[in-house]
Amino acid sequence: MLHTHSVWSTILSDYHLGHGGFFIEGYEMLKGLKGVTTHEHREWVPILENSQDMRALAAETQKTIEQNPEIHGFLIRRHGLYTWGQDLAEAARHVEIFEFLLESVGRRQMMEPQY
Repeated sequence: MLHTHSVWSTILSDYHLGHGGFFIEGYEMLKGLKGVTTHEHREWVPILENSQDMRALAAETQKTIEQNPEIHGFLIRRHGLYTWGQDLAEAARHVEIFEFLLESVGRRQMMEPQY
């Protein structure tokens, strides 16, 4: 499992917390995630509330992964991204893919009209 502290993961985790997460879809880069073969894939990115209680956070993480076994990563609110792979190379690729996708989603949302 790898963990990052990027600006985009931090911002999006706070912005989308009320929905429990958000979907990323339509981006060609999704095919960099293990088992994804089309840009039409819809990747759910769960968001967990941050906690200093590591046992509670670990239990919430386990529950989230058990309820969403197809996910490739998740965000901790105002903290960062966690992702994994079968080996270090795959986990590192997932970090690269997620960081690209998170920035793309964030920038796209910034460009949407605000009414």
